[in-house]
Amino acid sequence: MDYKILIDKYYPEDDDLKALLMKHSRQVADKCILACERHPELQLDRAFVEEAAMLHDIGIRWCHAPGIFCEGEEPYIRHGLIGGEILRKEGFPQHARVCERHTGTGLTREQIIRQNLPLPEEDFTPETLEEQLVCYADKFFSKSHPDRVLSVADAARSLEKFGLEGVEKFLEWAKKFE
Repeated sequence: MDYKILIDKYYPEDDDLKALLMKHSRQVADKCILACERHPELQLDRAFVEEAAMLHDIGIRWCHAPGIFCEGEEPYIRHGLIGGEILRKEGFPQHARVCERHTGTGLTREQIIRQNLPLPEEDFTPETLEEQLVCYADKFFSKSHPDRVLSVADAARSLEKFGLEGVEKFLEWAKKFE
């Protein structure tokens, strides 16, 4: 798969939004590739991980987040679901799962119901190692502060507001992928 063709299809203008998407996605992809190289024992699919990392945020364009150049109408929390719909339509269901499952450390059906999130009442938690890796790597980079790289400790702290369960999951991933 040539992920650049898909990005260009949905982000045809060379504007600030596309530049930010490409920078963030490349940061996430590079962190994923490094984990693949450091941990051959995990037998991660390096090509898939790079593609999925480059496409994990393809749905942001349709969301409302003006601070990161997103002028759409959907709530930002739906960007993974939107990206998943795009990638399924394009014939990439495995990549779609990464889009849908990278928010926080994944969202459970119970969290969606409890927080009344504008998402289907389903489980959106990363299951495969590749899904977990992209979700993990994404936590080190913010589109709001694209030049900042968080440490494991800082990334874990940023998850605290969503509950201890996510922090614990993230720290388990750190043991696996660092």
